[in-house]
Amino acid sequence: MAEAALDVLAQVRQWQEAGKGVALATVVNTWGSSPCAAGSHLAVNADSAFVGSVSGGCIEGAVVTEALEVIADGKPRQLEYGVTDEMAWSIGLACGGKVQIYVERVE
Repeated sequence: MAEAALDVLAQVRQWQEAGKGVALATVVNTWGSSPCAAGSHLAVNADSAFVGSVSGGCIEGAVVTEALEVIADGKPRQLEYGVTDEMAWSIGLACGGKVQIYVERVE
């Protein structure tokens, strides 16, 4: 496992030990020039702190928002981001491509 992934998982463990709610976002599929490979992680705690990356900064804010909802309601989500006419000025990958991300609460 890559060192970055180990750092994210170590932070998840620390947050859990501190009693914080945690969600883990994982890149499950990419198309085109998505900046993070499948298996990349972003962990979020209930205080909105996060570590890791699923897009190199393009969509992290949107993923953090979704992760906070997952922490609150416990329902995992499958997210998909890319460049579309509808999302061109709000949320999308600046480099083009498309990314699918699975977000789940860590128990």
